[in-house]
Order: sequence, then structure tokens, then C-alpha cells
Amino acid sequence: MSARRPTPYERYLPWRRWVEVGFWVGLTVVNAIANSFTVVTDIRKNDLPYATWEPVVWEWSSGLMWLALAWPIVWFSRRFPIHWDNWPRQLPWHLLASVVVSLVHVLGMVGLRTLAYASQGQAYDFGDWPRELFYEYVKDVRTYVGMVVLISFYRLLLRRLQGEASLLSEPDEGPPVEPLDRPERFLVRKLGREFLVAAGDIEWLQASGNYVNLRVRGHDYPLRSTIAGIEARLDPRVFARVHRSYIVNLGQVASIEPLDAGEARLHLKDGTVLPCSRRYRQELRGRIDGVAA
Repeated sequence: MSARRPTPYERYLPWRRWVEVGFWVGLTVVNAIANSFTVVTDIRKNDLPYATWEPVVWEWSSGLMWLALAWPIVWFSRRFPIHWDNWPRQLPWHLLASVVVSLVHVLGMVGLRTLAYASQGQAYDFGDWPRELFYEYVKDVRTYVGMVVLISFYRLLLRRLQGEASLLSEPDEGPPVEPLDRPERFLVRKLGREFLVAAGDIEWLQASGNYVNLRVRGHDYPLRSTIAGIEARLDPRVFARVHRSYIVNLGQVASIEPLDAGEARLHLKDGTVLPCSRRYRQELRGRIDGVAA
């Protein structure tokens, strides 16, 4: 029997971190070089009183700050993801974040320029702070929006490659074939195909922002839900909450390793190790003993 061929998503995973880091670094370098060349050309064309190194410092200081801010923006957009059904609720958070990002960008940019100018025996003048801050924010908010949109589309692409789970909906006609409040199966869409996953095949679940990843035979399928919301719909005889971010299939637990401060590690049958917080440890031990019996 031939071995299963890895999916495009699985082939991409070993390269994912390199691609993501390389993308932001490459984008920063290309923009800084292109913008520096453009500004230097304009200065020479208009015979402006600036040395060639000055626009280079301007563009690279801005680019380096955006590079430093890329990871906080990635984290924030994961914590407050925007979808068609939640954007009115998330928009105020992103407006606030855009202000904070712009302020950090400007302060860091001015700091780097001040150091660069001091190395040349000169002083850097940012200009009238209120006016310049507003001017920079108008530019920065467009960059922030562009980054969030780009990150969101990238995550959407990954979910399409990986497969995205959803709860079965009520049929247009007739009663549902199974109870919707206690689903027995989940619908997974992957690269234009649909298939069903039995709830009992889920090994564990992990909260990830506005999603919960369902772990099924080595694959993660994101389901748009909160961890508390999906916990309420899973069979409590089969699944147990073990951490604020994890739910485990009791039948998959091989052993419980006690840790200091009352916490524990769960060793699953496939070798996976999950955290178990003190809050859930005693209840879990009793339930595991009940399942084993």
C-alpha cells in the first residue's frame, strides 16, 4: 500500500515561517530602495538643498519601523479578526490600533532619524508636531489597512488549503437528520470539496482567536466559534475542557503527568502533549477513571 501523498498545505508548512518572515523583510527592502531612489531623483531634479543620504535615512527609518510593527499587527489582527459578520464590532478596535501604530511608527522613525543625523553632526527637525503627526497618520492608516487586508487574505488562503470546518445547518425542508445542538458530524470544506468529520474523531480542540481548531487525524480544521461556544455543543461524555484554550477527547488521553502548582500535562495516545490547568485537573482525573472503568 503506497504512502499517502502530502497535501499542498502540508508541503508548505516547513517553509511557512521562512516565507512569512522573508515576505515582510523583502517588502521592506524593496520599498525602501524604490522610495529612496524616487525621492533622491526628485531632489536632484528640483535642485533641493538635501544631501543624498538624507532621503535614504527617511525611507529606511520608516521602513524599519514598519518591519518592527508587522508582528504586533499580525498578532492584533489574529486577536481581533475582521469578517463580514463582525466588522462593526471590530472596527473601533482597529481604529484605535491604527492610532497607536502610527504614533509608535512616528516616534521610532524620528528617533532613528535623530540618531542618523547626529552621526553626521547635524540635527533632525521633524517640524510642527501636531500638523506632522496628523499628516503621518493619514499615510499610516492606509498602510495599516493594507497590511490587515493582506494578512486576512493570507489567512483565508491558508484555511482554504488546510480545510475549514463548520457546523451542519438546518435543512431548507424537513427536520435535521441529527440534533443541531449536539452535533455528531462537522462539515469540512477544502479546496472546493466538502466532506463530513465525525465528532468522535476529533482528538482535541484549541482556541485560536475567533476560531477553534479541530484536530482530526493529524489535521487542523478551523471552526469559527469560541471555545466556550463549541464546548457547550459537544457531548460531555466524550469531551472535557482541560484548559482555557483546550478541549480533549477523553478517549485519546493515555496518561496524566502531575506538575507543580497543581497543573498537569496530558499525554495523548498519538504522542501529543497538552496542558491541563489546576482548575480542571481533579475533575478530569475522575472522568478519565470513569471512562477507563
